[in-house]
Amino acid sequence: MGTLAVLALRIVLTVAMGGALFMQTVMIPMVAADGADSDGLSGLGVAYVVVLELSLTAFQVFAVCVWKLLTLVRKGNVFSPAAFRYVDIVIGACVAASLLVFTLGFLAAPGEDVAPGVVLLIVGIAVVIAWIALIVLVLRQLLAQAIDRDTEADRLRSELDEVI
Repeated sequence: MGTLAVLALRIVLTVAMGGALFMQTVMIPMVAADGADSDGLSGLGVAYVVVLELSLTAFQVFAVCVWKLLTLVRKGNVFSPAAFRYVDIVIGACVAASLLVFTLGFLAAPGEDVAPGVVLLIVGIAVVIAWIALIVLVLRQLLAQAIDRDTEADRLRSELDEVI
């Protein structure tokens, strides 16, 4: 991965993290306060706020781990066992976000406040996030195979050096 690609991804992650922090610290509290002022924040409104906050937290965990993986890429150490920890956390964050978005759809489904198409869209987003977790799981297995091949190549290289 080139230095330009790493830099571009870091810029995107920085902007996305700034947006997530803005949402967590400004937008969601404003929406909650607006709901509390108009007709009182119901239990469902509190659930929406909690699910949104936790979803943003899962995204932030995801972004930090991707940043750490980019650091390993830049140092040339991505094909090491240290990368597994970050990849596993990325998978966990994706699964958690998928479950949280699905919960949001479940909370929005009953009643006539939210159109059925919107609920279906929310559930579709949850499925896409779960799909991303599965893709990262496959990439984790590819990382494991690459590390095994690299270890085997190093072993064979050292045996060849002994023979020569």
